Amino acid sequence: MRVFLLAFGWLAAAADPARISYTKSFPGSNPPYVAIQLDETGRGEYREKDDEDPLLFQLGEQETRQIFALVDKLDRFRRPLEASAKVAFTGWKTFRYERDGERHEVKFNFSADADARALWDWFERITESALLLQRLERAARYDRLGVNQALLELEIAWDRKRLVAPQQFVPVLERIVRNQAYMHIARERASRLLDLFRTGSSSEP
Repeated sequence: MRVFLLAFGWLAAAADPARISYTKSFPGSNPPYVAIQLDETGRGEYREKDDEDPLLFQLGEQETRQIFALVDKLDRFRRPLEASAKVAFTGWKTFRYERDGERHEVKFNFSADADARALWDWFERITESALLLQRLERAARYDRLGVNQALLELEIAWDRKRLVAPQQFVPVLERIVRNQAYMHIARERASRLLDLFRTGSSSEP
């Protein structure tokens, strides 16, 4: 019985993965508010203010491992990250770590810590990827002439190594490739991007 209870406890712990949250509040920016949650299995969701339908995404194992390694380097947000020097306001960022009752949170405008800035950049890239996906989905539905421009922006982001979880773009790219109502140049560009994204590779910074 004791062995069973120990095994059950291990399974419960395994079923409750660590989770990190990131929020950014910067009135006047686009978007002015972002909230991202990510657990250590790579499952994540992206929200903007008053968003009742978050964008769900799945990071690859390598991406997730790199992010949580940075969290560990930052002592799971047990220490302050704000830079001592005065800098321009770039929005309030908040990191939070949660698991099995453990909870730590830190808030800052700007940090000189290299690991904090690297983690911050990961969430900025997740935000950029979400915005590109929203833009492409919107163009594919309502602005066929704008699809090629949205694809061009996506291609540029890939070349600049700003995309995270590129496989999330695969369904809409497949729809564009199959639909001859879109311009030929757009379908060709979508096809090239599909060849890159179907592998599930990430564009690492």
